[in-house]
Amino acid sequence: MITSDKVRVIDENGENIGVMYTREAIEQAAEVGLDLVEVSPNADPPVCKFLDVGKFRYEAQKKANLARKSQKTQEIKEIKMRPNIDDHDYDVKMRAIHKFIGEGDKVKVTLRFRGRELSHQQLGMNLLKRVQEDTAEIAKMENYPRMEGRQMLMVISPK
Repeated sequence: MITSDKVRVIDENGENIGVMYTREAIEQAAEVGLDLVEVSPNADPPVCKFLDVGKFRYEAQKKANLARKSQKTQEIKEIKMRPNIDDHDYDVKMRAIHKFIGEGDKVKVTLRFRGRELSHQQLGMNLLKRVQEDTAEIAKMENYPRMEGRQMLMVISPK
C-alpha cells in the first residue's frame, strides 16, 4: 500500500523513470497493463516498480520451492550390532556408518543384548568405544553410550 504522495518509479525494464505523483505513476502502469508495486517502502521517496503481480507471486513461489528442494534434511540412520560381533561383520557395519556420516546423516548405534550377554555389559561398552575411535576423525559423539532395557545406545553425528 502506497501511502506517500510522491514515489520514485522504475519501469518494467528496470529503468529509473524518476520521482512522480503516485496517481500519475498508477495511471502510467495501467497504460502498459501492469500494476504499481511498492518494492522499497522505507526509502525516501518510496521506490515503486511496474510489475505483473500474478507473475511476480509465481516467480517468488518458484524461488521458495527451489530453496526448499535444495535443503538437505538430516536423518538418523540406525546400525544394529551384537556384543560378540565378528571382525568382518564389524567392518561391514563400519563401512555403512562411514557412508551415512559422509552423506551428512546422524548414526544411532544399537547394541542388542540377549540372555546371559546382559551380564557382560563391559563387552558392549568396549565395542561402542571402538566404534567411536574408528569414526573419531569424521564424526563426533552426540549421545554417550547408555543402557535402555536390553540394549545399549549411542548416537554419533558428522563433524
